Amino acid sequence: MTDLPTVLVVAVALIDDDNRVLIAQRPEGKSMAGLWEFPGGKVEEGETPEAALIRELKEELTIDVTEACLAPFTFASHTYEKFHLLMPLYVCRRWDGTPRPTEGQVLKWVRAARLGDYDMPPADVPLVSMLRDLL
Repeated sequence: MTDLPTVLVVAVALIDDDNRVLIAQRPEGKSMAGLWEFPGGKVEEGETPEAALIRELKEELTIDVTEACLAPFTFASHTYEKFHLLMPLYVCRRWDGTPRPTEGQVLKWVRAARLGDYDMPPADVPLVSMLRDLL
């Protein structure tokens, strides 16, 4: 048991027609800058995880996703120094638009077998093997 606050963050594995997964590199100035992660963001007060993900994907990648296209997949639960992170991960294979970064992040489409080649935040690391098994 810890006295740390729990932060709810939602993420998605966007999977293209070639079975590649989109990852984004955290830009300079953000915590964990330079690490690669699955797109997503913080769930705001009164927001469902799905609504947060739809909002974040529109803001950060300029793509439109409907809730019906988001399939719950797994989650990460990880204690960082100042908070505990709970992060549902969804899988999405359909969206409108082409992902374009709006916050200075670098995007890369990667085969699931190669995801382990990229430095990721500790909470994201266990998700990689699960995605490998899926794809």
